[in-house]
Amino acid sequence: MGKPSTVTAYLRALEPARVEPLTQLIETIREALPAGFDERINYGMPSWVVPHETYPDGYHVDPTLPLPFLSVASQKRHVAVYHMGIYVDAKLLAWFEAAYPKHCSTKLDMGKSCVRFKNPAKIPYALLGQLCKKMTPKQWIKRYEAAVKSR
Repeated sequence: MGKPSTVTAYLRALEPARVEPLTQLIETIREALPAGFDERINYGMPSWVVPHETYPDGYHVDPTLPLPFLSVASQKRHVAVYHMGIYVDAKLLAWFEAAYPKHCSTKLDMGKSCVRFKNPAKIPYALLGQLCKKMTPKQWIKRYEAAVKSR
């Protein structure tokens, strides 16, 4: 069986214990994310991107791909949320780090753009919904272009 090509197919392919938390996470993102991001499978994960119609340059690593913004994945040992905004926006990252303990009793486990939840029952959906509301596609494009130019 190949990689899922839709979010529904992705959810169907999950182990049973991950279906409900990932479904709730995806619904949270759908409800909170500002208009203009497209939902699709990108890099094998449910993702939200700025489509080429809005940002024709696409992703600098591979311009044939739309500009990625947010993805979620069921990994072997955790559920991952990949949010590119917290990677390039220090104020947004600081807000998230300060807000996290108010929503979750577990220690924040994150990389540059990846937040890992080892216990899917403890995913702070309300906090992630707030995070999703904090950046529009236009704001993401501006921050992305500034980050790419500064390299």
